[in-house]
Amino acid sequence: MSEAEEAVIRAHHDEWARVVAALTRRFGDLDIAEEAAAEAFATAVERWRADGVPPSPGAWLTTTANRKAIDRIRRESRRDDKHREARMTYDDLPEPVGAIDDDRLRLIFTCCHPALAVEARVALTLRMVGGLTVPEIARAFLVRATTMEQRITRAKAKIKAARIPYRMPSADDLPARVSGVLAVLFLVYNEGYLASGPGTDPVRHDLTTEAIRLTRLIRALLPQDGEVAGLLALMLLTEARRTARVSANGELVPLDEQDRGA
Repeated sequence: MSEAEEAVIRAHHDEWARVVAALTRRFGDLDIAEEAAAEAFATAVERWRADGVPPSPGAWLTTTANRKAIDRIRRESRRDDKHREARMTYDDLPEPVGAIDDDRLRLIFTCCHPALAVEARVALTLRMVGGLTVPEIARAFLVRATTMEQRITRAKAKIKAARIPYRMPSADDLPARVSGVLAVLFLVYNEGYLASGPGTDPVRHDLTTEAIRLTRLIRALLPQDGEVAGLLALMLLTEARRTARVSANGELVPLDEQDRGA
């Protein structure tokens, strides 16, 4: 594997959610955000191999994805009005008082909106925030990839049709919304704890790290919420044993064989 390909893989783990969230905030459309982000990563494979890896991969990917999205909107002239409306709706509205200024957290609350079925919330979050492929998500749900693709497509269509806003819920609505988000974050952490996708590494550190990071943000938002504190404590306790769970060869180590002093 070339240096450029390795850099793209690392960037996908580190930057996928950030790029998708930034595009969602600007254009207010999950389809545009996802497709433009995917095109940007595909372009990176070619450009970085020829030109070298840029100093700031995340900024390069976000800029490229924005250009891809704008090009698509210009090609589809019938969407011009929707684009202008989205810019007015998503770029100019102030955040509710007390909300944390984090695009990825906004994206999670959008994907976990109560208007969606629980299964759709988890699948959409794993795709849009976690960056998992549809086959990976399908394996986690024990369904066919085509079924999962339809489920995610319907979820995005419902967000668009119901005009679900890309923003943090208000302070009054937040407690009722947070339980659903915590359930999704726990499932995201579980996917990272024992990855269902193919590969030599059974643990996806990017997912466990992101689940913990976002749970920390929710903890900062609701410092008195015992459910949030409990989930964060469980994740951190489990994460503390991460190095003991995997051998030097990348194989899972049974609990009774793990080094308790590690």
